[in-house]
Amino acid sequence: MAALGWLTPRRRSATARSVLAGEAAAEAARKTSAADDESALLTKAPEEADATPPEEPAFPVAGDDRAAAFFDLDNTVMQGAAIFHFGRGLYKRKFFERRELTRFAWQQAWFRLAGVEDPEHMQDARDSALSIVKGHRVSELMSIGEEIYDEYMADRIWPGTRALAQAHLDAGQKVWLVTAAPVETATIIARRLGLTGALGTVAESVDGVYTGRLVGEPLHGPAKAEAVRALAAAEGLELERCAAYSDSHNDIPMLSLVGHPYAINPDTKLRKYARARDWRLRDYRTGRKAAKVGIPAAAGVGALAGGTVAAVALHRRRR
Repeated sequence: MAALGWLTPRRRSATARSVLAGEAAAEAARKTSAADDESALLTKAPEEADATPPEEPAFPVAGDDRAAAFFDLDNTVMQGAAIFHFGRGLYKRKFFERRELTRFAWQQAWFRLAGVEDPEHMQDARDSALSIVKGHRVSELMSIGEEIYDEYMADRIWPGTRALAQAHLDAGQKVWLVTAAPVETATIIARRLGLTGALGTVAESVDGVYTGRLVGEPLHGPAKAEAVRALAAAEGLELERCAAYSDSHNDIPMLSLVGHPYAINPDTKLRKYARARDWRLRDYRTGRKAAKVGIPAAAGVGALAGGTVAAVALHRRRR
């Protein structure tokens, strides 16, 4: 889709693959949540001692069990891209070569800086991730994911966004992550933060082994809205009473679906769109540049920069 398409209020229609991806993500999220309810999901993550509480919102409403909250992950809950941090952890464990790590970095940097969806880049990123996990057991990647969270992700959670999620939990509402990251990675993060569960991209597995294919398409853009819609129907939620949080204009379909949309650390297009519709905004980034253009901040961008430089050099040599 052309970049200008996101500058208008017109919403993108969901494709059949978006609907399939959304429904698959909702089903996977509900199964994981049910399993966690039977075990240790009631254990909450430690409170952030140095977190600065955000401005008290008029929402959520305590005791409203027909409402829930849906949080985007990358640069909304966590600094940087979860799939990149996960890739760094896999690289450390020698799952792939350095050239593939720089490829990951280049894909993430291009997407965040360009701010638009390019079908070729999206396909390339998807194929890279799937080729790495193909043939590995789901249980193996889940176990490694727990370690990677501690190594690369735990210190990158935005305290302000974490406080917003906790407010919904304290009000007795369910809180779900909604992300294009693999559902296994998203589930680990949700569990560590004491959230209800996660909607994420579902990779096909047979007998517990990844096949290298997806169910539907990546949970991105309209597919996120379809996942939220499917989960809300299954959970008996009223979307008008629900909240959604994101940093990206790509999530406008999801944000427009609920009655309480929030723009968190918004990119330029989302900030403009949100202000025009009087949506609530929160910005937890530091640094004028991050606030102005909406690129990954702090440790996330530091880790990304090194890989980006190497990738750019590699790209130029190949031309």
